[in-house]
Amino acid sequence: MTVPPEISRSKYVRLTTYRKDGTPVATPVWHVTDGRDLLIISELDTWKVKRIRNDSRVEVQVCNVRGRTAPDAPSARGTARLLDDAETRQVRRLVARKYLLSRVGNWLAKVVRLRRPETIGIAVSL
Repeated sequence: MTVPPEISRSKYVRLTTYRKDGTPVATPVWHVTDGRDLLIISELDTWKVKRIRNDSRVEVQVCNVRGRTAPDAPSARGTARLLDDAETRQVRRLVARKYLLSRVGNWLAKVVRLRRPETIGIAVSL
């Protein structure tokens, strides 16, 4: 299934992952689409990545930068998978192309030689 256009066009989505006890945890994230999957980049040691390793069920919903959603905001359920290094590099490029702030942050980190945390790509199939 492809990503619904309302979700694909949005600036942010609220990614909901599930703890071992089934409690949902929502986080606003940047995203891009490759036609079939919703692609997200995250630091490797975040809790959402750990939760995806335990339970691949996720839900995405259009939101604002603070993670707030409108009552009629489009949402979809799906499964997430963690990407390998080559796929993660591609997701980073796609995110940087869509979000100016990502490009600025990457450039600044390169200029001042900051050590960046290791990242991992997440593909969500809806």
